[in-house]
Amino acid sequence: MAGILQDKVALITGGASGIGRATAVAMAREGARVAVSDLSKDGLEATVAMINAQGGQSIAIAGDVTAEADVANMVARTISAFGRIDCAFNNAGVAPRSVGPAGQRTHELSQSSVATMLSVNLMGVFLCLKHEIGHMLARGGGGAIVNTSSIAGLIGLATSAHYVAAKHGVIGLTKSAAIEYAQDGIRVNCINPGYIQTPMTKETMEARFDEIMAKVPMRRLGIPQEIAEAVVWMCSEKASFMTGASHVVDGGYSAA
Repeated sequence: MAGILQDKVALITGGASGIGRATAVAMAREGARVAVSDLSKDGLEATVAMINAQGGQSIAIAGDVTAEADVANMVARTISAFGRIDCAFNNAGVAPRSVGPAGQRTHELSQSSVATMLSVNLMGVFLCLKHEIGHMLARGGGGAIVNTSSIAGLIGLATSAHYVAAKHGVIGLTKSAAIEYAQDGIRVNCINPGYIQTPMTKETMEARFDEIMAKVPMRRLGIPQEIAEAVVWMCSEKASFMTGASHVVDGGYSAA
């Protein structure tokens, strides 16, 4: 039986580990040829090797989503290798601990920390949208894009103001792009993961596991594959009437 992304071409950023890697593998399983991008060369090549070893087709494209030339190259390399882009998962991002000291309230955040956060988690998504949509329009329209937001895009979180602002921004970008390109057949949605077991959340979980689990009705962390399955579905024709949506996968955190 053919997969739900059979013969599609997908571009994934942040694909060296965690949610990005799991989604790349899941998309390949469902029949897509996959271009995977990340800053981490070793992790990136490991993801591609996993896919190719299982009979899929994948290429690695090293790049920084904050650099427009790199994003343009990701799109161009994908088209050169596979002919087009049918779906994209704009997933590259950083956690608060990656851009400055943990536990800072708004007045303690440095301008450089906030600028780095917005550059990666918001501007990076914008640049990917810009170049992916440009290609989709040039070939006559059609396509599906999923951006990674977060439950932090729906609620406030203490000591994470810059992260929250960026993730709220991703939802705004998603909704606006969905409206603008709906009649071009390009669907744009976002995924809002809760606390997921990934390298990005490792330090936070070590420091605050019991506190966080007390707020998750399912009383466990999600795993990357659970996010990947939602993203794959959103990119498929099974979600053909879905655009501008924020799809929450958080174990009930935002419902509690």
